[in-house]
Amino acid sequence: MTTARDYYDILGVPRGASDDEVKKAFRKLAQQWHPDVNREPGADERFKEINEAYQVLSDPQRRQAYDTFGRAGVGGSGAEGYGPFGGFSGFGDIFDAFFGGAQAGTRRGRPPTGADLRYDLRLSFEESIRGAEKEIAFAAAGRCEACDGSGAAPGTTPTTCPGCQGSGEIRQVRSTMLGQMVNVTTCGQCRGQGRIVTQPCTACRGEGRAERKRTLRVTIPAGIDDGHQIRLSGEGEAGPRGGAPGNLYVVIHVEPHPQLRREETELFFELPVSITQAALGARISVPTPDGQETVEIRPGTQHGAEIRLRGRGVPHLRRANVRGDLHVLVDLRVPTKLTARQRELLEELAEESGEHHAEDAPTEPDARPRGGRGKRGLTDRLKDAIS
Repeated sequence: MTTARDYYDILGVPRGASDDEVKKAFRKLAQQWHPDVNREPGADERFKEINEAYQVLSDPQRRQAYDTFGRAGVGGSGAEGYGPFGGFSGFGDIFDAFFGGAQAGTRRGRPPTGADLRYDLRLSFEESIRGAEKEIAFAAAGRCEACDGSGAAPGTTPTTCPGCQGSGEIRQVRSTMLGQMVNVTTCGQCRGQGRIVTQPCTACRGEGRAERKRTLRVTIPAGIDDGHQIRLSGEGEAGPRGGAPGNLYVVIHVEPHPQLRREETELFFELPVSITQAALGARISVPTPDGQETVEIRPGTQHGAEIRLRGRGVPHLRRANVRGDLHVLVDLRVPTKLTARQRELLEELAEESGEHHAEDAPTEPDARPRGGRGKRGLTDRLKDAIS
């Protein structure tokens, strides 16, 4: 037989702990062990134990009885049905009361909030870089215009619930050996709303909302990326019976660029360069988000070399006047097919460079310098033949 743990030990507080220390300890443990947060085996039992300890130690009368008589003074284990907040059905409701759950709001007579909506918006690559203004259209439940969201027929108003007098809650007081305990439950007549619609609106059947088409203009900030979301607060579905509207989330989908590749605020472009352009140098036009721009390939440029165009990348989404760079990466292209003249020129270049080619490699290297043919140099004629 195991001995029940001491309530002070469960919460990790000393016997002389103040009410604030007890509450703070409970909040910390509740966040750690609530079954909706902690999926470990036994988390629910651990939370019940924490809840039971708090029910006793947070109530001055029950705490005094526990200090004097132990668990026998408080009736053994704490009842899950009610506790320090009165009438909560279980530890899920206690968690909501502490940390802002939706149920706590509806018990105070608030109409439920409308649902959030999602809209998928496609952008071109250029629009994601520069930003844009887009108009979107969709259908959603909006506030009923006939009853202005009240759910009551025009000319009438909802009446105060006679069962809860408009509070949305029913409080029951009962006497126990430790004094009076208050049990709070949701009013069944008005379902926690605090009011009753006796003559429902025919246009929305008492819901206070009806489906209608809507059109919105959405500002797309410069630098937005694929998968980003734009939240439009209060543009979701209207809540029933006058409840607050939800939010609209615009999910961005960016079309890929045929040549540019994006990594956060940096852009990359692989520039195809011929061997003559790499050897002799060239000026080549490359694409940027702002249009074509000419870059200089210096003589002797190697494969994989990088030319950085500063400030030609993507604007930073959260830092004004900050923009990434465009990285031009040299992709050296070797010709796969040669004409007879091109082959002749390359063979001549190989001879002048002292290189051997596969078909006619000399037995001994010939390092003697060879002159060009005619007035034009070999490199000039090679450039004309291959370019």
